[in-house]
Amino acid sequence: MRLSDFILRDMEPIAKQWEAFAGTLLPAAGHMEPSHLREQVKEMLHDVAMDLRTSQTREAQREKSMGRGTGLIDPDEETAAQKHGVLRAQAGFSVNQIVAEYRALRAGVLRLWMDDCKFEAPDPGDVIRFNEAIDHALAESVTAFNAQIEQNRNLLLGMLGHDMRSPLQAIQVTASYLAVLNAGEQVSKAAGRLIRSGARMQALLDDLTEFNRTRLGLGINVIATNVNLADVLADEVDELRAIHPDRQIDLEVSGDSQGDWDGPRLQQLLGNLVLNAIKYGAQDAPVRVTVTGDTTHVRIDVTNRGTAIGTTTLARIFDPLMRGPDRQGDDERGGNLGLGLYIASEIARAHDGAIETRSSDTETTFSVSLPRRRGTEEGR
Repeated sequence: MRLSDFILRDMEPIAKQWEAFAGTLLPAAGHMEPSHLREQVKEMLHDVAMDLRTSQTREAQREKSMGRGTGLIDPDEETAAQKHGVLRAQAGFSVNQIVAEYRALRAGVLRLWMDDCKFEAPDPGDVIRFNEAIDHALAESVTAFNAQIEQNRNLLLGMLGHDMRSPLQAIQVTASYLAVLNAGEQVSKAAGRLIRSGARMQALLDDLTEFNRTRLGLGINVIATNVNLADVLADEVDELRAIHPDRQIDLEVSGDSQGDWDGPRLQQLLGNLVLNAIKYGAQDAPVRVTVTGDTTHVRIDVTNRGTAIGTTTLARIFDPLMRGPDRQGDDERGGNLGLGLYIASEIARAHDGAIETRSSDTETTFSVSLPRRRGTEEGR
């Protein structure tokens, strides 16, 4: 019997075998009804059988083996394999468990078919085509699974960033009130610590929000106005000095720093770069911020003393969730999500600018080049 005929004839026992194996994939399967464990399997098996019954040229087979083939399903419709991936993600399965399901399905179908063909040799061509179809379904399931996980993660990050702002604002307002009460040295120190911790948490939430926007494809929103960048960044440096009174942050400005930029966004960019320098640089050396204007661009350099960044880390320094070894022992400033440099690079990109890193045995510099006006030839 051809494999396609066998699958259509014995679909129920195959589905029961799938259900039995899926039920062992704990803990996720323990929360699902048996009928839910086998959802989409009959539809997937039907698609596989129809694929086996369709003639296929050697060229089409080669294309399909490399993941470029087209199936029988309307590409605009969600396939059974894609539905399966989404449901498994929602149920809490891991990607390894999904792969295990397909591995068990492949082995189970072939074993049952070969037992059924004991008086005749199985068609090797059917085996090849069946493996191709299962691989294709697995790829669809995993892709849909990953997309669902990514969507869930983005929604969670968005909710977290939104819901934490109100209690954080209450903490910051209360800390500022305590700081001006003149209620004694201990209260003032505690208030100062709350203010610094609140500012750090605010920066983390800002990074989280911006990261979520970029992952959703929204990008960094910028509203450019004509500003003096030196004045804008000086305000940010003053705020950073207040938050980190134990660290020296120097600011040097030369040349024309007037242009069309989103001031608050560039303050965020500078804040992320300086906080990175404070966290990973030498604690007994100043952080230097240099703003230099030329005819068409303004460059911002943030330099800290310290050992060189490794080549591997340097190549991925602007990747999201990328963190280097922590050289800062203070827990108050130690927490981060590995998003600061990624957000800084996205802000530079949103201004049609560029950011790069240079690191030697003695110091590291992050350089941001910004055109005075976005969308002009000089800024590209």
